[in-house]
Amino acid sequence: MSDILLRPTPAVRSPRIAWRFAILAAIVAVAAVGVLTWDIPGAPGSRGFWIAMNLRVVSVATIALVACCQATATVLFHTATANRILTPSIMGFDALYVVMQTALVFFFGAAALSATDGLLKVALQSALMVGSATLLYGWLFAGPRGNLHVMLLVGVVLGVGFGSLSTVMQRLLTPSDFDILSARLFGNLSNSDADYLPWGALVVAAVLVVVWRARYRLDVLALGREASVNLGLSYRREVTLILVLVAVLISVSTTMVGPMTFFGFLVATLAYQLAGSSEHRIVLPFAMLLAMATLLVGYFVLRHVFYAAGMLSIIIEFVGGVFFLIFLLRKGAM
Repeated sequence: MSDILLRPTPAVRSPRIAWRFAILAAIVAVAAVGVLTWDIPGAPGSRGFWIAMNLRVVSVATIALVACCQATATVLFHTATANRILTPSIMGFDALYVVMQTALVFFFGAAALSATDGLLKVALQSALMVGSATLLYGWLFAGPRGNLHVMLLVGVVLGVGFGSLSTVMQRLLTPSDFDILSARLFGNLSNSDADYLPWGALVVAAVLVVVWRARYRLDVLALGREASVNLGLSYRREVTLILVLVAVLISVSTTMVGPMTFFGFLVATLAYQLAGSSEHRIVLPFAMLLAMATLLVGYFVLRHVFYAAGMLSIIIEFVGGVFFLIFLLRKGAM
């Protein structure tokens, strides 16, 4: 079906939405400059100055990459499932990452975590996560009796199974190995390596190009299965493609900084309210900017005010979990 038929009728953009977008962009810019330049050690141009600046550039780039992954993946997952309560973690991606890390320590010891660090390990982890997701979608959703709800249920069961397997192996670890493993299993922006950023950015950029070109089809898909089919959209193909893209984004984010369960849900839900529109060409940029603003501001405050930058992901996950519970108790009436 031609993209021309899928494009919505052009509408006059609300100045209020434009102002909100501009304010978010300004917050992101100011927070990024603050993280890069505030209280930087050493005189400008000195060796210590450039070492600190390089570390901060890596942190800002990692934040931007993770924010784009989490925000885009959650919005796409909501579109594919037609449910804004679900998150990509329901498919067991986080649990699969945990069981892989736990098995590595269980069979080879904690030293294997640092000994195997490198681009090859990250690529293998991402390939395993994306490959398992693709097989799951192809098996449960591509057949004549493919059902999205059955696929989600299988994802939940697999996630619980992976979690139980991880718990059993963790209970058999020594205290020292368990402490080292626990540090890896918490989402932490300091876990990122500068060597991973170019490759991760390349993969995410390619996914974002595909998503942006499909933005009008995503608007049609959000109308539901029956409406999408009646409008000539290949529903199963589009949903399968979206879920594979979600798997790629979540795998990149998880392998770089660790699991982040509720962060995507938090920023996506707030983006729907701030954007004031259901069109993906508006919602997606809002979600990404909001995610970057949240992480950058939180990182700056915790690093330079409370001197606890490592607590950022824990606090965000706590706030996101509370927000998720409030959303459920209010039955989604935001």
